[in-house]
Amino acid sequence: MADSLSLELADAADFEALVALRIAAMRDSLERVGRFDPVRARERFREGFSPAHTQHILVRGQRAGFVVIKPLEQPVKGLLMDHLYIHPDHQNQGLGSQVLTHVFNIADSAQLPLRVGALRGSDSNRFYLRHGFKLVEQAQWDNYYVRSPGLPSPEEPSS
Repeated sequence: MADSLSLELADAADFEALVALRIAAMRDSLERVGRFDPVRARERFREGFSPAHTQHILVRGQRAGFVVIKPLEQPVKGLLMDHLYIHPDHQNQGLGSQVLTHVFNIADSAQLPLRVGALRGSDSNRFYLRHGFKLVEQAQWDNYYVRSPGLPSPEEPSS
């Protein structure tokens, strides 16, 4: 990762800051599909919040986002990137790609597939496809992707 970017394990006391960041990051996408509801977003995040699997994305020591990687046993053994959120003030600067490179290294070292879901209509769908994920399922509100271990990471387009 770049010198200015680091990851730091979260703890239970970080819940409020993380849910606020998630809401800020998702707001535009959820509004586009008519599903923005901060109360529902908070409840959904609370249901699956796992500090032991959550890492802050820090840029020069300041929280710019967070990522959650959980082990999966079903339907097949692998890893689930349950959340990857970059605060809107830090988006489109390559941070997500840098974090994905780190996550890919973990998945590839363990020879495990990496799964992720994305809200249909969200810009994150193009992001995941650009980084080697394959669409495997579509649901009413979400698309689901898998990246097999060992695939090269496409370079982020230069801006």
